[in-house]
Amino acid sequence: MSQTLKHLKALSDPTRLRLLALLQHEELSVNEIQIITELGQSRISTHLSLLQEADLLRSRRDGKRSFYKINNDPTIDSLNWITRAIESTKKQFQQKEDAKNLKRVINQRHKQNQLYFNQVAGRFEQKYGPGRSWQAFGKLLIELVPPLDIADLGSGEGLVGELLAQKARKIFCIDISKKIVKFGQKNAKKNGIKNIEFLHGDIEKIPLETKSVDVALFSQSLHHAKNPQTALKEAHRILRDSGRLIILDLMEHQFSQAKEVYGDLWLGFSKNTLHNWIEEVGFFKIDISEADREDDPPHFTTLLATAKKTGLS
Repeated sequence: MSQTLKHLKALSDPTRLRLLALLQHEELSVNEIQIITELGQSRISTHLSLLQEADLLRSRRDGKRSFYKINNDPTIDSLNWITRAIESTKKQFQQKEDAKNLKRVINQRHKQNQLYFNQVAGRFEQKYGPGRSWQAFGKLLIELVPPLDIADLGSGEGLVGELLAQKARKIFCIDISKKIVKFGQKNAKKNGIKNIEFLHGDIEKIPLETKSVDVALFSQSLHHAKNPQTALKEAHRILRDSGRLIILDLMEHQFSQAKEVYGDLWLGFSKNTLHNWIEEVGFFKIDISEADREDDPPHFTTLLATAKKTGLS
């Protein structure tokens, strides 16, 4: 088969055109392509293999990972119309989303803070020492937090709120269950915590005034919202201009029983979806990373998302 026919066959599939458009200016690994496109890993690998067989891609190994980039060899006779074919796809909605997600993935790649944290966490768990627990470590870090007004949205009985109350100026624990709110109030009074206020309310209609808090926190609660975007809009409303959004929630998973067992309305969220929702609401300086992954099936992965209400430093 001639080189031109190989190229025609390779370009006949819209998914392969999509991958070529993505790899035209940036070298990416399979995992990074998966994050950007949300396609299955085996599907991506199959298409990359076909593109490489057609001599349209170059790859290199870096440890256990393979990185791919478009082949810009000027000796390829059909290079000009291959480039035009790729350019013709860039006005499609899918390509616009890919370009946005590509930018986020590259920014994340350049950040080393998560790598350093994972290295520290690994060393922390490997070596035993009396009193070296994550609970103690967490309380140490709380001491470094400045006094803030915090809204714990979907707080449950207020376990996170009680921890943050050690240094916060005021904690507002919002929950839709009157029974849980009553329990939280009773427990806070019993423990002598005076800077916590439990309020009955929906995270999609938060019972707090506009611009009244410094931090809006969703800790494993956003996947219980009927409309997470509405909850994010409400979080934006109650934050002061210098305020921050913090989300801890599950990454998208396939454990469908969670809806019945835990009452979840959403099976987690993909990084792309969560990032786009936060951005559409009007937040700036958005960062999303994988905070932890459970060792046991179904291996739930927790995402940590942070953002600022304004683009100011």
